[in-house]
Amino acid sequence: MYNKLPLEEKRLMLEEIHRFFEEERGETIGELAAETVLLFMLRTVGPFAYNQALADARAAVMEKTASLEDELYALEKRPSLQKRS
Repeated sequence: MYNKLPLEEKRLMLEEIHRFFEEERGETIGELAAETVLLFMLRTVGPFAYNQALADARAAVMEKTASLEDELYALEKRPSLQKRS
């Protein structure tokens, strides 16, 4: 998964890790340390975030499907059962 990241996204994530360590911990870390932190986060936190994103998408699709189902029922026509003479 880590190797599939677009280069620009990876660079932005590494910048954020550097910024976090400098602002929150008062530490300056090197590129290797930042990449190690990123890899750790992707491996440990990534699956949880991914699964939550899937659950959110699933819920959104189910909501849309229910809405479409309601709209389809609203389009149904009732047959006229009038007696003809």
